[in-house]
Amino acid sequence: MIKSKLQQRDRRRKRIRAKVSGTKSMPRLSVFKSNKYVYAQLIDDESGKTLASSSSVKIKAKGKLLQAKKVGEDLAKKAQEHKIKKVVFDRGGFIYTGRVKALAEGAREGGLKF
Repeated sequence: MIKSKLQQRDRRRKRIRAKVSGTKSMPRLSVFKSNKYVYAQLIDDESGKTLASSSSVKIKAKGKLLQAKKVGEDLAKKAQEHKIKKVVFDRGGFIYTGRVKALAEGAREGGLKF
């Protein structure tokens, strides 16, 4: 049986989430990308709350890769306001290349460690 791309990504996402969990001191950096935008959040899974979030909806930059990098840098800046230095990276079932990788590199340049 041939599964759709969405079903395959959902299976990967569930496999990742079974191993990755965030705490208040080390939250989960969750990434979602649509065809147009990229979104990232810092999530405390113990209390089920989003500590900080950022998206490329309001970020002005040429090209999607540059937008994703700016989202990572913006999220790192917001994390430092909450005194967060370490995070657990959750790529959300997406392969670690392109915009997902650019967002991760931007977050690292902004000061987050993972």
